[in-house]
Amino acid sequence: ALEEAGVPYTIKEVDMRNKEHKSAEYLKINPMGKIPAMVDGDVTLFESMAINHYIADTYKKVLLGTTALEKGLSMQWSFWATSELQPPIIEVFIQKVFVPEDKRDNNVIEKNLNKLPDLLNVLNNALANKKYLAGNQFTLGDLNTASVVGICPMMGIDLNAYPNIKNWLGAMNERPAFQKYQNLRS
Repeated sequence: ALEEAGVPYTIKEVDMRNKEHKSAEYLKINPMGKIPAMVDGDVTLFESMAINHYIADTYKKVLLGTTALEKGLSMQWSFWATSELQPPIIEVFIQKVFVPEDKRDNNVIEKNLNKLPDLLNVLNNALANKKYLAGNQFTLGDLNTASVVGICPMMGIDLNAYPNIKNWLGAMNERPAFQKYQNLRS
């Protein structure tokens, strides 16, 4: 959201392996001891959706949507992505990334992978004949949902059966803000 809003920022790396996210200093910023968190002057926020909404509302309101319908769709897809789509993806992510291979629970992986086709079909159908989730206007709904869907390929989840999602993700990847973000992560 910071890149889309054109806001200068500084990234503070948090060393989770050394439990920096549980330090007294970090817990003042995010009492949950999780990432992300943000400090903007006197404002401290945690939870990615709240952070993104604050950034858009403070620095680039058009990201919220310009009509009541766009705003509603942006929020709908943001909430859907975090409450419906993200949980099974994160369960697979945890098993494949954080759990040693000999201790992985393949039942957890399989159960959560089986949830994804129905969810991805919902998104794929919603993107039929649309450039963005709110129509022709890029909003936080696209940014937030793409950040969740973008985890799928990293987990070996094939998106070829979802052409509308693939086209939409392609459009997200072409955005200069997204490209700058990707370069920061490399």
